[in-house]
Amino acid sequence: MCNDKSQLDRFKEAALELEADDDEAKFNAKLGKLVKQKPKDDDKPDD
Repeated sequence: MCNDKSQLDRFKEAALELEADDDEAKFNAKLGKLVKQKPKDDDKPDD
């Protein structure tokens, strides 16, 4: 790959686009919008 920008620079740009923040609660809220949690084994219906 031949990119003019370093991986760190691309990461910083992506973080800014996603309105990243140092606040862990805000990070978790944003992350929760991007991914779904795997259901626990206890939540599966019995066969």
